[in-house]
Amino acid sequence: MKIAVVGATGMVGEVMLQVLAERNFVKANDELILVASERSVGKEMEFQGKTYKVVGLATAVEMKPEIALFSAGGGTSLEWAPKFAEVGTTVVDNSSAWRMDPTKKLIVPEINADQLTKEDKIIANPNCSTIQMVLALAPLHKKYNIKRVIVSTYQSITGTGVKAVKQLENEYAGVDGEMAYKYQIHRNAIPQCDVFEDNGYTKEEMKLVKETKKILSDDSVKVTATAVRVPIVGGHSEAVNVEFSNDFDINEVRSILESTDGVVVQDNLQEFEYPMPLFAQGKNEVFVGRLRRDESQANTLNMWIVADNLRKGAATNTIQIAEYLVANNLV
Repeated sequence: MKIAVVGATGMVGEVMLQVLAERNFVKANDELILVASERSVGKEMEFQGKTYKVVGLATAVEMKPEIALFSAGGGTSLEWAPKFAEVGTTVVDNSSAWRMDPTKKLIVPEINADQLTKEDKIIANPNCSTIQMVLALAPLHKKYNIKRVIVSTYQSITGTGVKAVKQLENEYAGVDGEMAYKYQIHRNAIPQCDVFEDNGYTKEEMKLVKETKKILSDDSVKVTATAVRVPIVGGHSEAVNVEFSNDFDINEVRSILESTDGVVVQDNLQEFEYPMPLFAQGKNEVFVGRLRRDESQANTLNMWIVADNLRKGAATNTIQIAEYLVANNLV
């Protein structure tokens, strides 16, 4: 099988290669194609002891890979994903380009991979902050029926990319440099992730609203979000308040989450055990804790959700989709 990684030189692309190696997705007789923009063509990269030369997008299309894992930005995906699909490649795209396209599937494998068919040639990977939230919400929605979700996010600078990491490092060191954000991020919290829309919400906040409904296949679920950028590198954290139609037992909630694939419950207050990005970094699971009733309102739960946004929020989820395609002979 030929497997292309588009955007291989970027921050998520590099994590994709790490996860591909860890999960042994690329077998000895497979052909790996590392793809990037023209300025990176010819660059040499190592993967599992072998050296690969980066190729351009047009060359990669001509090579007709069975699978292309995209993490190269929305504009690149809109232009090039259809070209790969035309030659028979199944594209798993990590940008926002196709997520809300009604003809494309938006997939978190533990929740809705069974929607996929051989005809799905462009598959959308959800937003990082959405993935970790819905992985915890989906089993609870099945049991208790979610009416409304209020989420506040505390998002890692790695979600912005290398430029933001460099900005924070410069600020630590007291060095003037290029700014990824309008304001300093060191010792700060910026209540803006992505650009503002006409309704006063940011794109990131509206992704949480729209993508949650699509993944849960339920437009009746009401979601409102506030997304905040914080000077953290390990992952995204979320304070999530969930109102259900039906009452719940907190121990049953804990048991449901503990038995959910991809979720790790960390909720031992006596031992001060709860999810934190410091410990989520480099891990593929979604960590859930601080489970407690909202005492101000009936049938309502508070929880704290943390995940490495470059892993489950991006690279790992993308590769899990590819694994499902291969395992079910859909490519």
